[in-house]
Amino acid sequence: MKKHSGWLGRTVAAAGMAVGLLATTVSAQEIRNDVRDLRQDRRDVRQDSRDIRGDRREIGSDTKEIRGDRRELQGDRKDLRNAYKSGDPNAVKGARQDLRGDRRDLRGDLKD
Repeated sequence: MKKHSGWLGRTVAAAGMAVGLLATTVSAQEIRNDVRDLRQDRRDVRQDSRDIRGDRREIGSDTKEIRGDRRELQGDRKDLRNAYKSGDPNAVKGARQDLRGDRRDLRGDLKD
């Protein structure tokens, strides 16, 4: 009986390995296709990463430009306050024109 059970066990194990190998065999063409897809995916990820870095740089430069525009408007408002304090009508008129011109320029930038 021991002889039969050992033989039966080896047979079942061999059959299981054969079924496992058949189930996991993949054609070489499928493997090549998968490798090609992985390479393309890696290229796409690298390109997306480059695009993201470029967008971040662009956002950074836009942020600096916005801060500069805000400082410019604050300066124009301060000039207008000082012109009102001075009481000089020509100074007030010039400060208003500067502020209007800068605002107009900024609105034009927003439309772009």
